[in-house]
Amino acid sequence: MQLNVAQKLIKEHLLSGEMTPGEEIGLKIDQTLTQDATGTMVMLELEAMDLDRVKTEVSAQYVDHNLIQDDYRNPDDHIFLRSAARKFGVHYSRPGNGVSHPVHMQELAIPGKTLLGSDSHTCANGCMGMLAMGAGGIDVAMAMAGEAYHVEMPRVMGVKLTGELPEWVSAKDVILEMLRRHSVKGGVGRIIEYYGPGLDNLSAMDRHVIANMGAELGATATVFPSDDEVKRFMAQEGRGDEWVELKADEGAEYDDHDEINLSELVPLIAKPTSPDNVVPVTEIEGEPIYQSYIGSSANPGYRDFAIASLIVQGRYIANGISFDINPTSRQLLQQLVENGHIANLLGAGGRMHQAGCNGCIGMGQAPATGQNSLRTTPRNFPGRSGTKEDSVFLCSPEIAAASALYGVITDPRKLDMDYPEVAEPKPIKTQEMLEAPPEDSSGIELEKGPNISEIPDFEPIEDDFELPVLLKMGDNISTDEILAGGSRVLPYRSNIQKISTFAFEGVDSNYHNQAMIRLEQGGHTVVAGHNYGQGSSREHAALAPRYLGLKVVLVKSFARIHLQNLINFGILPVTFENDDDYELIEEGDTLQFNNVRQAIQGDDPFEVTLKKSGDTVLVSHSLTRRHKDIMLAGGIINWVKQRQ
Repeated sequence: MQLNVAQKLIKEHLLSGEMTPGEEIGLKIDQTLTQDATGTMVMLELEAMDLDRVKTEVSAQYVDHNLIQDDYRNPDDHIFLRSAARKFGVHYSRPGNGVSHPVHMQELAIPGKTLLGSDSHTCANGCMGMLAMGAGGIDVAMAMAGEAYHVEMPRVMGVKLTGELPEWVSAKDVILEMLRRHSVKGGVGRIIEYYGPGLDNLSAMDRHVIANMGAELGATATVFPSDDEVKRFMAQEGRGDEWVELKADEGAEYDDHDEINLSELVPLIAKPTSPDNVVPVTEIEGEPIYQSYIGSSANPGYRDFAIASLIVQGRYIANGISFDINPTSRQLLQQLVENGHIANLLGAGGRMHQAGCNGCIGMGQAPATGQNSLRTTPRNFPGRSGTKEDSVFLCSPEIAAASALYGVITDPRKLDMDYPEVAEPKPIKTQEMLEAPPEDSSGIELEKGPNISEIPDFEPIEDDFELPVLLKMGDNISTDEILAGGSRVLPYRSNIQKISTFAFEGVDSNYHNQAMIRLEQGGHTVVAGHNYGQGSSREHAALAPRYLGLKVVLVKSFARIHLQNLINFGILPVTFENDDDYELIEEGDTLQFNNVRQAIQGDDPFEVTLKKSGDTVLVSHSLTRRHKDIMLAGGIINWVKQRQ
């Protein structure tokens, strides 16, 4: 049988199940990635499991999200994470080293390996010929403990690339074109695999840009082959001996198909407030902006900053513009300094920030009220920037730099200059970028600050109950809307009681108070449309509402990672059998559930009664045998304890 790259990766790591789309499979995980916004919970979960040392080939803990130290909470957690990394045998990346995804790509990524990360953009490392997937923190903790990772076997969508990118068009425009065609739901249940002659014209970091925003398509993973370009990149990083070739077999088939002629692409931009709201920049050029932001895991490469530097070199940005420069790694920052690009950016009026996620996760650089912000980041969900009524556009570094010069959204092809040529920087190997764990960690103790609390215990779901509908929401509700990121919220990532006060605040500021009242009466439910829970993998978006008494989520469809997070924390995820029944339910209605535990154990749809009207709606679940056991136990932590 002729296999594509994704199928080869899955076959090599298959521990259970069959490679039939829709069937549950168990995969061996070689590497894991955690970051500080999610890693604190992962380390607490490892402690709860009494784990001595991780069972993976390599695991890494990065500090890249919560870098602002305006009180003790973030630095305390940094100390805790380092102590946990040393105790459990995990590599540690200190604050300032940079964003996890490009640093992992530089330091640890190996073609042919699996990578599971507690960050939805872990898929970026698919650029290296890896099967790299985002997941909830507790799934990553289980993988670190040596357990298989379970996921439905995805369909593989082959995207053939031909041609070569024109001047003023770059890799960001490729993934924006995919989002324009397929939407934020287009990758659900799929691995996106890129192949074809167009790959010869895309660098490893160009591929990172494309793979990173596979998360915005909702894809399980994005996969590129490991070819001569990956070999060149690894050699430049001093790891050429770790390279292995991994390509699709001649004549390999794909479940779904698409083709992009790179030569035909134009500069694209995603309008607020969704990554798939994509149009050619010519449709909205001239719109005034307040901010132009370059950096993040979606444009983390040397050329992404260098091209902006060369565009603004010898010029000055428009008055009133905040031109924010967010380097993505310590190594990259050194290279940019050495080649004069930081001087160019600062000389043009740029604002330099430390290497990290920063404004992408709402950790600083929030735009002004009622003002447009251009960003090379991966997401523009409502309020993600840190400003409640934000207006964020996603674009390439070319558009961001050109627009900063003129103070309005600008088609970079109209600049009075030739397209800059970016020279390859000389290799820089940052010494001891990652701190390796000690061989013997038996005497190491976890160092916990006062903000770190234990994971609460949860009871299993009952058989019969009534739940009020506290929220009725529409399509594409993101995890940022369920539980925001940013500098107000994420410092409480290890304090569930406190972080729960922010739950759903962007949807209904009174949700927390109402949920606390209903908690005394048995809990509540929420209702929504399609693609519920898109975006971040942060499990707090399930854990915090669960703490407030959320028992059931009833929607038209779920995003993959959030669905698993709901199951992991014992929240029953059900979908409408008939989407039109969504219209029958109003916020404030009470839903009656009967014989729920029996319904969980079966596979047939079951009825839910609307108490006020007496109407019934038919709902169903997609739980696997393993999911059913977890749900009946009240969540994965209870399930693990029962197995011990």
